Amino acid sequence: MDKMVHTSLRSMQGIMNRQTAIANNMANANTTGFRSEIVSAQALYLNGDTLDSRATVKEYVLDADMNPGSVNSTGRPLDIAIQGDAMLAVQAPNGEEAYTRRGDLQLTESGLVTTGDGFPVLSRSGPLILPAADEIRIADDGGVWVVPPGGDPMQPQQAGQLKIASPQGSEIVKHTDTLFHVRGGGILPDDPNGRLITGALEGSNVNMTQALVDMIETSRAWEAQVKLLTTAQELDESGASVMRMPT
Repeated sequence: MDKMVHTSLRSMQGIMNRQTAIANNMANANTTGFRSEIVSAQALYLNGDTLDSRATVKEYVLDADMNPGSVNSTGRPLDIAIQGDAMLAVQAPNGEEAYTRRGDLQLTESGLVTTGDGFPVLSRSGPLILPAADEIRIADDGGVWVVPPGGDPMQPQQAGQLKIASPQGSEIVKHTDTLFHVRGGGILPDDPNGRLITGALEGSNVNMTQALVDMIETSRAWEAQVKLLTTAQELDESGASVMRMPT
């Protein structure tokens, strides 16, 4: 009986992980550049001297769905959508270089350029800080051009170059900070062919219909494990009554 209980409990832990990932995907269905999380299930056999006749399940966030989201025009000069599979380099909370597809850039009072969720955007020489300007333009190759106060709009000056990185040949993983990192550490190389669509944003690639179906299936799997625990309790009570000494 105890084997059934532990197997069921491990299954319920995996189902909770799956529910968390699905709920997170649904909550970010309208988040710019969001990549939906993929949950993987793996059977873990208990090693021992006897026959491996019992396995528990482990479910965890394995990767992210890297299919592109829809691109919508906004007309805002600081909005960018990244073409292909390239990624924008940003600074993670721990100071490391990380990557995102989010292109709703913001300008702080100090001139620091950040993403919409607050991560500093990196240029090829460090965090991108812009001087005071009447106008900011971002070229399709990632070049950032500014028109100084009172300057000629026909003669902008380049103030930096966004780092557009290529994940080709590298393994990247999504961390809890919502950013992508190179597995095992390191940084991605610049993508010389990386191109941007300015004045546009890439939406989330979450499929809400599929997410709702997955949530229903997960709820039913949870109910099945609860019934299994109830059955285990009934078996335990029946076994205890058989072993009870007659009075």
